[in-house]
Amino acid sequence: MLNNKSILVTGGTGSFGKKFVETVLTKYPDVRRLVIYSRDELKQFEMSQTYPTAKYKAVRYFIGDVRDGERLKRACEGIDIIVHAAALKQVPAAEYNPMECIKTNVFGAENVINAALDCGVKNVVALSTDKAAAPINLYGATKLCSDKLFVAANNMKGSRDIRFSVVRYGNVMGSRGSVIPFFLEKRKEGILPITDPAMTRFNISLQEGVDLVLHAIANAWGGEIFVPKIPSYRITDVAEAISPECKKEVVGIRPGEKVHEEMITASDSFYTVDLGKYYAILPQTPIWSLEDYMQKLNAHKVLPGFTYDSGNNEEWLTVEQIRELIKVHVDADFFPATPYKSVL
Repeated sequence: MLNNKSILVTGGTGSFGKKFVETVLTKYPDVRRLVIYSRDELKQFEMSQTYPTAKYKAVRYFIGDVRDGERLKRACEGIDIIVHAAALKQVPAAEYNPMECIKTNVFGAENVINAALDCGVKNVVALSTDKAAAPINLYGATKLCSDKLFVAANNMKGSRDIRFSVVRYGNVMGSRGSVIPFFLEKRKEGILPITDPAMTRFNISLQEGVDLVLHAIANAWGGEIFVPKIPSYRITDVAEAISPECKKEVVGIRPGEKVHEEMITASDSFYTVDLGKYYAILPQTPIWSLEDYMQKLNAHKVLPGFTYDSGNNEEWLTVEQIRELIKVHVDADFFPATPYKSVL
């Protein structure tokens, strides 16, 4: 699928970008070009130690910001596929610096769309978040806006052969800023702060996120928001899995947080279809035949009023499953030195 293709990954030195690059180089050894586009020169240097261009002939490192439309267009010359992973993602930082978040997440999305349209790109997949569904914080609102831009871009393409789609998923296990590395560090103090005992979250691994993007590249017709069927966990179970002996202190929900995260709202249900492994929220005015889509993908509509949130999920991780997943998916650097490392 990706052999002989040229791919650009914005935010390519982040957690997702590194896993995506690893997967592409492993599964598609004949990829023509793989451009890692990001603004952090140190992260690019560090990543180049793992994937040096002398060994990986397809890999290129471009320093640039998605806010810079001209630089982005230059990077997109000759590119077939864009995976847009660049974003400002920290909820408290976005609340305190709202315009910075808007510049990257909204205006940056616009720049990606314009660059793709101007440079003959064939396929664009943008990463979203569960916080974009019925958002209550600025980060979620900017990602909802970004999602709308990418869906609407399909109506702007004219005669161009290009598809824009979105993937939306929940917390990535062990990613920077997530609760698991935070708890792993906090257990040294003997107290784990619990925001709300009822709090739940979706859980997905980096590899599952990459697989969802690959699915969108291969199967999107244009305008879909793909949502994976993934398990939920209770925050109290995560605390128990990481350190059962620690005291659990309830500290209250932070500004902009929800007790349960949503990925499909009741309002989305009228345009949502079940694809088996994934759901897809379809564009309200698709440029292709809905009947053909349903038939060729063996899709069926969900019931009106259907919702998909981490609190009403049918699949839940147990304490032991969480513990095992942490062993597999959380980088060793997240584990403090012994004796704390021995807990897991």
